Amino acid sequence: MTTETRILRGAPLAAVLREQIATGIDALIAAGGRSPVLATVMVGSAPESVAYRGSIVRACARVGVTHRPFDLSPTATASGLVATLRRLNEGGEITGVLVLMPLPRHLRQELVVDTLAPLKDIDGIAASSVGRLRLGLPTLPPACPRGGIELLDHHGVEIAGAHVVVIGRSSVVGAPLATMLTARDATVTVCHRRTRHLADICRQGDVVAVAAGRAGLLTRDMVRAGTTVLDFGTNVVGDRLVGDAAYDELLGHAGAITPVPGGTGPVTSLVLARNTVAAGFAQLTGSLDGVARMPAAGFRATLAGAAP
Repeated sequence: MTTETRILRGAPLAAVLREQIATGIDALIAAGGRSPVLATVMVGSAPESVAYRGSIVRACARVGVTHRPFDLSPTATASGLVATLRRLNEGGEITGVLVLMPLPRHLRQELVVDTLAPLKDIDGIAASSVGRLRLGLPTLPPACPRGGIELLDHHGVEIAGAHVVVIGRSSVVGAPLATMLTARDATVTVCHRRTRHLADICRQGDVVAVAAGRAGLLTRDMVRAGTTVLDFGTNVVGDRLVGDAAYDELLGHAGAITPVPGGTGPVTSLVLARNTVAAGFAQLTGSLDGVARMPAAGFRATLAGAAP
């Protein structure tokens, strides 16, 4: 049986996000804030990090957010990374900071979690950001899962009451995605590399969100006909960027699917830019509660994944 598969492209939502960012920048400057500046820190040159930064650079250029790259050697020490983050924390010019993942094996992600200033933590990785998201308090939500949820909303995919299977439990995608979906009244099953009978579990999902970092992990036989597939994968294979879902296999079987590239990627970069503007409001007030002053339509709904 062949199913007509809807392609959930990010471009239509991207246009909406750009308008929200423009409105937010005007309001920030009118309130006495500075033009937003986003700093990305890359240690080494992992292909995924290079691709993500490229998307961020393009997004920022289109919406009036200045981008500042900071590059460290792949052999950078823990003290070197911490010193860089502290300088960015204290620098008045910088509005938001993103450390591109993955870090080299000798550096722990906890260094970023423990050092990054919460008011500049535009990807919601710091402990206080994670806690506020879980408690439903105003915060800067992780851009990748927030963008995925907004993409489902934009294309009219029902979340409330749906069974969503999330493959991946990382602190930047899988775990916060599960929190946001639960806040939206979805029933969420989180799977990971040690999950038994993964295919059986995936076939129960109305929506399967995959963020495992393995190209082609989610195959046709793992989802039932008509399922929505939300693919966060960014894998560089040869000279191509591909997702975690076997896209070609799933066409004509899944009910809807996000393409890679062109699906969650451009939306993620714009949500990150929007978070940078919101961080400017937080810095004006000295509290993450200040992100609620961001006037762009729908931003309040992003704070803890609450229903729009």
